[in-house]
Amino acid sequence: MNKKVCIYCGANTGNFEEIVAQTIQLCDLLIAQDFDLVYGGGETGLMGIIAQQFLSQGRKVIGIRPQKLITDESAQSGLTELIVVKDMHERKGKMIALADVCIALPGGVGTLDEIIDVYTQVKIGFLDKFCGILNVNNYYKGLEVLLANMVEKGFLKTDAKDLLCIANSPEALMAAINDSSAN
Repeated sequence: MNKKVCIYCGANTGNFEEIVAQTIQLCDLLIAQDFDLVYGGGETGLMGIIAQQFLSQGRKVIGIRPQKLITDESAQSGLTELIVVKDMHERKGKMIALADVCIALPGGVGTLDEIIDVYTQVKIGFLDKFCGILNVNNYYKGLEVLLANMVEKGFLKTDAKDLLCIANSPEALMAAINDSSAN
């Protein structure tokens, strides 16, 4: 059985070319290691790019999308499977349940919400999954500063902070995923 990676990312591509380049590079590394994709089912922005990258290499792609987003924005065509859910809460739960690994690329507040939800559940012990972030050109620098401040102020332990891998390159993130699988 193939491993499944859940990728949280934006429905836009952003305005920095390196975000798209590193997104494609990470997808290629995951595909080379036989990962299939679980994602939000969108066809625009980074969501569309990752879906097309996995589909073009013959990988399974499962999109999970609330009916409201299908009505308002549509969904990616040609998916292996499209699971329609009632709301974002159900979507997050389904995405987490189907995935072996959860990672975030650059995105908006929805992307941040999704990866923080996974991280919180891993930290508390409800989940035992790798969770990580691809920090393209310090996109998530503010989050790193916030987490460090939580440690400094006594609201987060260092070992708990380290359960969220923030990697600055696709290769570093892939190495961390592989290290977590070996343990």
